[in-house]
Amino acid sequence: MAAYAFELSEKFDIPVMLRPTTRVSHSRSDVEVGDIRPPAGAGYFVKDPTRRVALPVHARPLHGRLLAKQKEIEAELERAPWNRLALRGRTGVIASGIAGLYAQEAIAELDEDLSLLCLGTYPLPGRMMRRMLEHVSRVMIIEELEPVVEEQVKILARTANPGLEILGKEDSIPRQGELDLLTVRNAIARMMKRPERLAAKGPDARILPPRPPSLCPGCSHRATYYAMKKAFGKNAIFPSDIGCYTMAVNMGTVDTCLCMGASITLASGISHSDEGASICCSLGDSTFLHGGMTGLLNAAYNKARITVAILDNSTTAMTGHQPHPGTGVTATGEPTVRVSLEALAKALGAGYVETVDPYNLDETVKSFERARDYSGLSVIISRRPCVIKARKAGQRPGPLRVNDQCKGCKICIDFGCPAIEFENEKARINSLCTGCGVCAAICPASAIEVVAP
Repeated sequence: MAAYAFELSEKFDIPVMLRPTTRVSHSRSDVEVGDIRPPAGAGYFVKDPTRRVALPVHARPLHGRLLAKQKEIEAELERAPWNRLALRGRTGVIASGIAGLYAQEAIAELDEDLSLLCLGTYPLPGRMMRRMLEHVSRVMIIEELEPVVEEQVKILARTANPGLEILGKEDSIPRQGELDLLTVRNAIARMMKRPERLAAKGPDARILPPRPPSLCPGCSHRATYYAMKKAFGKNAIFPSDIGCYTMAVNMGTVDTCLCMGASITLASGISHSDEGASICCSLGDSTFLHGGMTGLLNAAYNKARITVAILDNSTTAMTGHQPHPGTGVTATGEPTVRVSLEALAKALGAGYVETVDPYNLDETVKSFERARDYSGLSVIISRRPCVIKARKAGQRPGPLRVNDQCKGCKICIDFGCPAIEFENEKARINSLCTGCGVCAAICPASAIEVVAP
């Protein structure tokens, strides 16, 4: 689909979007790499203000040209391999995306003679849909979330088959949550008056226990949030952002998460509506450079009294460890300009800027206290390379262990590191330990120590 999207974009001179649903995004498989076709020549810019300057006088004819392309695009998509029609019985199923695979499996398991139209593109293949609707007397529409396909089917059925019985979101398929094979199988079974299959229960179900979101063992963000909460107190307001640090929600330091950069703007708004609030927001280094700088400028300009914590792990960790303008290298590994977060924060109007190493817990707490007490906009840059990146680079501090002085107070357990467990009324450190040493700093009994080499 991705390769075809580029071909389609070039052919019709339009943007093409690849829309994966959750299950597809969370899947993995081997990838067969096709031939990479070199460009025909060097790229060049064609001057055409009537197309590239979005004034109303230009936009109106462009809209007309876009509408004129729709029939050609639809005809092209009729031939796309992701739209498949199999006409069999007088009852049919129309399923979009991965739901088409669920429907295929369900129909095979139920051994029913059902017609099936699997849809993989939008605009929808109108002629293929019309053939389906003219053939069946009853059809079920299976799609995730909103009834987009269902609404198109209902419009088309007015002329293709006015008496058609249409089942969908109102009576058969849930409108919220993710579909799966069992949900689709049972919906089709109900339509065919067949018994439903219950979800497996009991010890044989092999269902994993629920797992709360968690930062990696040794993640420096955990130490930053611990220090932040220590300095600001649990009743402070902690707007946050989207990134791996959002996994710290169980630490009580992530009160909001909307979109990249919204932590600062939300914190600014809250500061003006709740003037007595103690506010410390957080976002990553990549997120700050992507969408946080304008928020910081806005906070400075409007005199917001907040603390902004930039969690600098020197990479874009959550989405694959891509570099960013603060790392000094491009995506291809070439050296480039390295942007200073400190200089940026000061230039954008922050009155107090300090950089800390979160593994140095005492100093980090003191830095947050100074930022908390500052009368204007303050920024704390908590800098420590991502633990995964550091380990790949060969940085492997010695692991830690719990000695006999452990009192079983569970303070280290509450810290939330997956490397710390509780067994027989004592803490223990498992093989996930990265040797960051922060747990040793918070243990009141000095019961955690580095394993002797």
